[in-house]
Amino acid sequence: MDTDRSVGVCGCRAVMPVTIHNGRKIMHKENLSASEALKKLKEGNQRYLSATSNPGDVSPAIRHETCENGQSPYAIVITCSDSRVIPESIFTAGIGELFVIRVAGNVMDKHQLGSVEYAAGHLGCNLVVVLGHDHCGAVDAAINHKPGGYVKYITDEILRAIGSEKDPLRASCLNVERAVSVIKESLDIKEGEGPAVCGAVYHINSGEVEFLDQ
Repeated sequence: MDTDRSVGVCGCRAVMPVTIHNGRKIMHKENLSASEALKKLKEGNQRYLSATSNPGDVSPAIRHETCENGQSPYAIVITCSDSRVIPESIFTAGIGELFVIRVAGNVMDKHQLGSVEYAAGHLGCNLVVVLGHDHCGAVDAAINHKPGGYVKYITDEILRAIGSEKDPLRASCLNVERAVSVIKESLDIKEGEGPAVCGAVYHINSGEVEFLDQ
């Protein structure tokens, strides 16, 4: 077995084992631990704070690599569909690095849980992050309005999380905390077993991600 050294977006060189089979290099994916993945997210967010564009790898080479050899994301991110919240940019990530699940209000139901279960069980992701944000329209709708239609399914779930809370930022945090609890309970994730699950809040104006209980 040989090794291949490729330059990552942070300028460090990652060493990946390589097997030569019939003259073709086959890369062996090594999933990051939860702590390594969290560190990578935090470092990516720090670079994003002063960025004017996303330097994540979206090159033809990485498209070809992930097409031929599949994906190996290092973290699962469940976040809001808000157009101002772009996880790949927020964490300075490129193609194949994040498994992103988006839904208004970053609420959890069976569809989102199935996506988490797939990424953790079949792709080997060891970190799940529920990423809420301030100035969230879904949270505002739950606090101040009584929407009908299918939107009500989202706001009802948020209301279960926030109760009578009227402060928008605090409500966003409570909503994230409920989603974290739903993931752990529904997928029966015990402390120290399976993927680590944590919550975070993205501040739209500053670009900073505040990790809760970290």
